Order: sequence, then structure tokens, then C-alpha cells
Amino acid sequence: MFPPLPVLFPGHRGVHQAGPAWRAAAAAVTVVLVRGVPWWGVVSATAAPVLMVTGWTVAAALQPHSFDPVAEPVSALAAVGAHDRWVMTLTFLVVGALDCVTALALRPARAAGRLTLIAAAAAGVLVCLNPERPGVMMPVPHMIWAAAGCLALVAWPALASRRGPSAPWALRPAISVAVAAVLLVLLVWFATELVAYGGQAGLAERIFGIVQGLWPLAVVVSCRRTAAASRIPGLGQPAARPGLEPAAE
Repeated sequence: MFPPLPVLFPGHRGVHQAGPAWRAAAAAVTVVLVRGVPWWGVVSATAAPVLMVTGWTVAAALQPHSFDPVAEPVSALAAVGAHDRWVMTLTFLVVGALDCVTALALRPARAAGRLTLIAAAAAGVLVCLNPERPGVMMPVPHMIWAAAGCLALVAWPALASRRGPSAPWALRPAISVAVAAVLLVLLVWFATELVAYGGQAGLAERIFGIVQGLWPLAVVVSCRRTAAASRIPGLGQPAARPGLEPAAE
């Protein structure tokens, strides 16, 4: 019989002395537990893109004149003078709050990426507080905060990545950098449409918004699946852990 294995489980206060056979076996075994994402992170990550699409759809339908979603950017729905502009403004504010909640829930991600996602949400709030105004061709504060928010949304996937075989697939560096590259291409397309008046600024912005809105949800799902796969069956059941209780004196 082998002597008891020297493993300290959560809630288990007894540590046993290992024999040579167990020490040799334990040296070849590594168990990695991945931190999970709480349920409220799933709710916020799911609600954010749904609310964003619903918000710009409802706000466009409330306009008394014909609104072209392909040509007109979303920010026009929250501009001063827009009909029922409060709908899009409230949508931006709530989505920003949901992004902050998601960032707090993404515990497996690196802190730099989570903070960048929060910064993007804060920039979105500042965009709402500095709306476009009729007759102003260059709304500088609006443009600055919009650019800062978009760049943060592009950067956060790469900054949140983690190395190692236990990293969730959505946080692996190659995938994270690829997603950031796709977002950058979409952002450049949107910026080009705005500058060149290409007639597809609204389409470019909406595609960018959908992709960046869905990526936090993909990361959340990836983290939860990895955390579930890393759990040890019976870890919380004392009866399923024979030989780990303190030996009798």
C-alpha cells in the first residue's frame, strides 16, 4: 500500500507525509484550476449587444423623417435635435454600465484588458455627454471621446490575453490578437467612410459595434467552459476523497 498522498484540498486541514513512491508520482502531475466567470457576468455580456442593437433600431424607427442606417452613424440618433434622442443616449449609458460589469466579471483575463474595457465604457459615457450639435462640423469633444473609446475597444482583447495551456481559447494570444486586428480593420473602414463621405458610415459603425459587442460574450463563454472542464469531480464531497483524511494516531 502507498502512504497517503500529500495534497491540501480546500477545506482540508490535514497534510500527510509522502512516501518516495507518491513523491515521484506527484512530481509528474499538475492540476490547474481556472477561475470562472460568475453568472452575472453572463447576464451583462449577453444583454449588452442585444440592448445596443435594439436601441439603435428603436431610435431609428422613432425618427419622423426617413433615416438611412447604412449612411447615417449611430451617434446621429443621440445628437441634439434628433427625435427622442433620449432612447439612444440611454442605450449608450446602459451598455457602458453593462460593459463595466462584464469587465469586473472577467476574472480569468489580464487586468490590463479588463481596465481597458472599462475605459472604453467610460469614454462611451463621455460621448453621450458631448453629443453632436446642429451646425457644428467638427464636434471636437465628441470626436475625441469617440476615438478614444473605439481604440480601447480594439485594444482590450489583446491586452486581456493569457499564455499557457490552461488559458481559455478566447484569451489565447493568437486569437486575441486576431480579433483585435479584425476590429482595427473595421474601425479604419468606419473612419474612412466618415472622412471620405463614402455613404456607408452607418453600416461600418454597426458592423464594428456588433463584433465588438459580441466578443466579450465569447470570452465569457470560453472562460466558463474552461473553468467547468478544469473542475475535479467530487472535490467538494469528502466521501469521494478516500485516503485524504488525517491518519489515526
